[in-house]
Amino acid sequence: MIKTILIRIPFIYKIRVSQLRTKRRFNNVFVKFARHQSSADLPYSLKRHQSLLRRKLGTSDPQLQENKVTNLSIALKKINKIEINPGETFSFWDLVGKPTMRKGYIEGMQLSQGEVKTGVGGGLCQLANLLFWLAIHTPMKITERHHHSFDPFPDEQRVLPFGSGASVFFNYVDLRFHNPTSQKFQLNVWLTDTHLKGSILSDHEWPYSYHIEERNHQFHCSKNKNYRENEIWRKEVDKRTGLTRNAELIVHNFSEVKYSI
Repeated sequence: MIKTILIRIPFIYKIRVSQLRTKRRFNNVFVKFARHQSSADLPYSLKRHQSLLRRKLGTSDPQLQENKVTNLSIALKKINKIEINPGETFSFWDLVGKPTMRKGYIEGMQLSQGEVKTGVGGGLCQLANLLFWLAIHTPMKITERHHHSFDPFPDEQRVLPFGSGASVFFNYVDLRFHNPTSQKFQLNVWLTDTHLKGSILSDHEWPYSYHIEERNHQFHCSKNKNYRENEIWRKEVDKRTGLTRNAELIVHNFSEVKYSI
């Protein structure tokens, strides 16, 4: 409780953020990051996905949706065509860098400290969501992924299971996945007038496909607050036989619900 109160004091919160960012920069020295952007596509597709750019999110200002599109258009240029070679780790923030006004980023929606706020670079979580969804359809290992501690909006136009996204906040709340295989993978991301789109490719055909399913979804009420819980499971299926080779729990979500159920 004391820790929660302290981080809500602006001065204390800024000091803590600075400490965490410094610690992350130091630890990054020991990580082999994926940084090569290829000009050509790899030949084999593992997964494609798209998400709507503009959604009705409660009573939020629609202009923030337009600002988000601007921010996404800047960030995705740093990620498009990135190759993840064997032994390398993809890091969202290592590639995107700090979103600043000098780079062209503008005010967008952010979810922080249990509240819906605005901030420079807001809306980049949608790109992280897409990348996480693509990554879990590959044999790569998710080494860092965060989810918001609260669920701010109802499921209007949501097509993926609750909690299957990823929260990012420069630079210590990151999305990272590691390539433990002998193959290379490549991320492609782009915008249309209506959607953020992406695909993940490989240099050789992978013998397994990945099926994502939601389990044990439920709402709870405790001390006059509502909570939402579920599990995201991944099944690895042999393409040749159709048999499930492995099933694993990859995400367990438990979040406070901020809207009327």
